[in-house]
Amino acid sequence: MNRKHPFKWRHFQSDIILLCVRWYLRYPLSYRNLEEMMLERGLSVDHTTVYRWVQAYAPELEKRCRPHLKPTNDSWRVDETYIEVKGEWKYLYRAVDSQGNTLDFMLSAKTDARAAERFFRKALNCVHNSSPRVINVDKNAAYPKAIDLLHADKSLPKTSELRRVKYLNNIVEQDHRFIKRLVNPGMGFASFNTARRTLRGYEAMNMIRKGQINGVDRDIRAQAKFVEQIFLVAA
Repeated sequence: MNRKHPFKWRHFQSDIILLCVRWYLRYPLSYRNLEEMMLERGLSVDHTTVYRWVQAYAPELEKRCRPHLKPTNDSWRVDETYIEVKGEWKYLYRAVDSQGNTLDFMLSAKTDARAAERFFRKALNCVHNSSPRVINVDKNAAYPKAIDLLHADKSLPKTSELRRVKYLNNIVEQDHRFIKRLVNPGMGFASFNTARRTLRGYEAMNMIRKGQINGVDRDIRAQAKFVEQIFLVAA
């Protein structure tokens, strides 16, 4: 995708494309819902076209949001939730800080020590994340194994404590619900790659919604303007 001209050669105007993508990733809508909503406004947009837009621009939205994220704190809450992909359960690893700000996320085919380790390494590499003072997890036996591996190669400081206190993870479990509400209208994903790309957009919009962008508060108009700005679309 051309960074300076992300909508080049598209049949529809950039503001219409971005509106559909933003609405799909922010609200619990299906592609057919958006097709009907656009038709009410006099625009004939097939639901498969909206799907292609989301697949193209959801990952790009997450990529463009990252440099603008506020720093998170050093108290991590980590958990995984189920996502249906092609009739099978896959696992969405997610982490938030003690204020509920999203640290990172990762879709995985498995939930084992290797997958947990990959997720922690990904989260540790995010520039907006502080090195964790404490990492709170549930009783999943994969987490201690993954932390031991990270301690062993010094990817994680020895001073970072692994804590297993269930009630402290309520904040990340509640945050799962916003993502699940968005997934449900689509009744699962047709492929792992479709799920991975769409979830990147869901998570990006969730971070914007929660006020994690520097200089952008929770006002929906300011958030919409921010999305337009990072895609170089005139308001």
